[in-house]
Amino acid sequence: MKGTVQDITERKKAEEALVNIEIARKKEIHHRIKNNLQVISSLLDLQAEKFKNKKDIKDSEVLEAFRESQDRVMSIALIHEELHEGGEDNTLNFSLYLEKLVENLFLTYRLGVTYVSLNIDLEEDLLFDMDTAIPLGIIINELVSNSLKHAFSGRDKGEIRIKFYREKTRECINGIEESTNEDFRSDSFTLTVSDDGIGIPESLDWENLDSLGIQLVASLIDQLDGKLELKRNNGTEFTIRFTVMEKNKQASAPAIQQLQSEQ
Repeated sequence: MKGTVQDITERKKAEEALVNIEIARKKEIHHRIKNNLQVISSLLDLQAEKFKNKKDIKDSEVLEAFRESQDRVMSIALIHEELHEGGEDNTLNFSLYLEKLVENLFLTYRLGVTYVSLNIDLEEDLLFDMDTAIPLGIIINELVSNSLKHAFSGRDKGEIRIKFYREKTRECINGIEESTNEDFRSDSFTLTVSDDGIGIPESLDWENLDSLGIQLVASLIDQLDGKLELKRNNGTEFTIRFTVMEKNKQASAPAIQQLQSEQ
């Protein structure tokens, strides 16, 4: 009996040591990826400098393309930075990340005489893995930067609003209600990015715009199996609804706990 308990204790210590090694390994990976992405961003910045004094190209378009690329790279780098600094379960607190992302965008797109306020309404502690966080981060990057660049042309002030929350309704997983599937759970989310700017004309088919940003948004929403709704009243409002299915960590007790309870 005593020997069995000691064996279980030693096994538990070994498992905890392996878990700590894996956590440290993942943090180091995220740290290296973040640093590499920052190097890429710096290289883009250096390349942009080469075009500033060229007269045979449209400087503004080239520089804008480089800046947009930098924004997309940094939106991903910021995710790896948060994961490196975060907890042990390799998930991202998207609420904190979103605030940092938008703050960086506002610093990047300083609009001179135009004052743009930010209204953020987020549910606390929205946790996502990288497969969800990276597409969402790029989507928000594109929509917010698009508002900052285009929504307030000729205006002296404006407002950008972001609302992100978990739906309270029950979802189904492959036709089976969540309550009958103990191994998985699904949560539905709604993200709204809006502004009170000049809006998108009704005559303009935004889905067919020749814009890499809009094409990225549409593609990434499809990747999330999400749905997009656009409203054009008093500005522009994008609403994205999607569902995340993940393994229920509390579905079954770890084997080590079962062994201990049997002793």
